[in-house]
Amino acid sequence: MKIRIGIGAAPTTLEALHEVAQAVSSGGFDSIWLPEVLASPVLDPVVALAVLAATAPRLKLGTTVLFTGTNTIRLAKRLASLDVVSGGRLLVTAVPGLTTGAEPSAIGLDPRNAGPVLEEVLGVLRQLWSGASVTHDGPAGTFTNVTVRPTPVQHPLEVWLGGTASNSLLRCGRVGDGWLPSLCTPEEVASGRVVIEREAALHGRAISEEHFGVSLGYFAHGYPEGLEDSMASRLKGRVLADVIPSTLDEVPVLLERFIAEGCSKFVLRPLDGGVDYAEAFSALSPFVVGLQT
Repeated sequence: MKIRIGIGAAPTTLEALHEVAQAVSSGGFDSIWLPEVLASPVLDPVVALAVLAATAPRLKLGTTVLFTGTNTIRLAKRLASLDVVSGGRLLVTAVPGLTTGAEPSAIGLDPRNAGPVLEEVLGVLRQLWSGASVTHDGPAGTFTNVTVRPTPVQHPLEVWLGGTASNSLLRCGRVGDGWLPSLCTPEEVASGRVVIEREAALHGRAISEEHFGVSLGYFAHGYPEGLEDSMASRLKGRVLADVIPSTLDEVPVLLERFIAEGCSKFVLRPLDGGVDYAEAFSALSPFVVGLQT
């Protein structure tokens, strides 16, 4: 099982984008991941990753991208084009979007009701990426005899899903190419994988054992004051340290627990305000390089 570890970041300027990409490359990490969050100052991930396609030729380029609230044909073309200009280095995880602040309004669809739409959009995207002429009428759009060019370098261009709720697990089993949840314990990953693999088998599918991972947020210098209280509703009785490490030393410990449950792909997301990427990643680099060899 090949262990691969990427870094998630949310740069807001070109300078910050290059800074984090350099730190990720120097640290020996496998990939850099940028989120799509409309109502925030972060750079658009497709635009930013297109820059890195030219300036960071060895990094894989990942994005957690909105599959709802957007034109499906435009989305198909954007992602296919990014895979082409990066030479097939694109990694994609589909997300329904954040449920807080102005984001649901910006998306145009409440993410809590987006699951079925996301699933339909994914089916249409796969048809378009195949190079076929596609006609469709539904929440994913209404169009006739549309063909998208260029098609992705990767055939297929895989799309991973997240989520730990029952519907999310079943959806991943039905249509996902892999699973990348967040804010979960190793034990929850183990039980979720059972559900996903069982559902996949019921639909005549199989998800590679290499395609299970975790998006892991962490703090390098301790939890901010009040974090546990503010997250009480999301923790649902779980121990905070089982889902979010509080120091760099705790990150490898929790990663090893996830690896023991069969996870092999990870996105580490520094959560500290004003994080020094070079400092944080250099401290983790020896452990990461050792795992990925």
